Amino acid sequence: MSNLVTFPGLGLSFEVSRVAFRIGGMNIYWYGVLIALGIVLAILFGFRHCAEFGIDGDAMTDVVVIGVVMGILSARAYYVAMSPYGYDSVWEMLDIREGGLAIYGGIIGAAVFGALACKWRKVRVAAMLDLTGMGFLIGQCIGRWGNFVNQEAFGCNTTLPWGMYSAATEAYLRSSAVTAPAGAVIDPTMPVHPTFLYESLWCLVGFVALRLYMKRRRFDGDIALLYAIWYGAGRFWIEGLRTDSLLLAPSLGLRASQLVAAVAVVGGIIAEVILSRRSAGRALMVPLAVTQENRRLAARVEKKTGQPVPLPEELAYAALPRKEFLTRTAACNARLKEQLSRQLAA
Repeated sequence: MSNLVTFPGLGLSFEVSRVAFRIGGMNIYWYGVLIALGIVLAILFGFRHCAEFGIDGDAMTDVVVIGVVMGILSARAYYVAMSPYGYDSVWEMLDIREGGLAIYGGIIGAAVFGALACKWRKVRVAAMLDLTGMGFLIGQCIGRWGNFVNQEAFGCNTTLPWGMYSAATEAYLRSSAVTAPAGAVIDPTMPVHPTFLYESLWCLVGFVALRLYMKRRRFDGDIALLYAIWYGAGRFWIEGLRTDSLLLAPSLGLRASQLVAAVAVVGGIIAEVILSRRSAGRALMVPLAVTQENRRLAARVEKKTGQPVPLPEELAYAALPRKEFLTRTAACNARLKEQLSRQLAA
């Protein structure tokens, strides 16, 4: 349950246990703990900043729950569908404690089912995707360390100082499942690229950059597109180093993640250019994040009067400091609640 991981070029070695702790007779693995930690931190970030995207936290809760659950199921389904391994039972297919989550499957599943949940909860889809992109970078940055603990998702041989070696990497490279990059010679006894670290750092840099850009975003969906471009570019490069890629056409060596990444980058750039031109010269206006309590009051007023209730105006997000924007949002909701309550009492 543990691996001795060494970085010979740096003179470092670590004894890494895959088990975080035990509950009763069940092992709880670091892989799951780190993924859960990444999800929790992403959700906390989302709740802290949702009002800045015109999204009420209560409405976002349902979207997040559906997106997370379906994202995990989709990540596993994608992996199982592409994996060359056989599974003896449904339960074995669902068991993720040993690893086996394909991030692009998770991204696609969370985006699709999250968007459907947005329609249900009347949350603006493009704005929610912006916030989700930031959350993905947090979750991926932390979750990739689960691959380090499991000693999986590593690359081909390298002579760089941070090359990594363990008995687990050697055992895998001696197996028949290795997907060697074109032109690479695999020596199981030599250090390999710690591609988990590359992706973790790539996501960290992306998160910091987009967090600094968040106030300057030009349209709803801007950050989501920049996320797709940034992550896709990094994943295309990193996937080319890995030795455990899921293949679309094994005989051709066509890597599924590289194809998806390339589509994401090209599609993202095209969409970013078109939408940036359309929004040129206009300040981003963010609708008030109307609370669920006010939405329920508005529905009651509409039922009583037979007339739709107009919601408050948009706020010029980029022109206001964050604190003032949030203060105005709270004040608008307070006034709206008072107004709706008076209409119901009349």
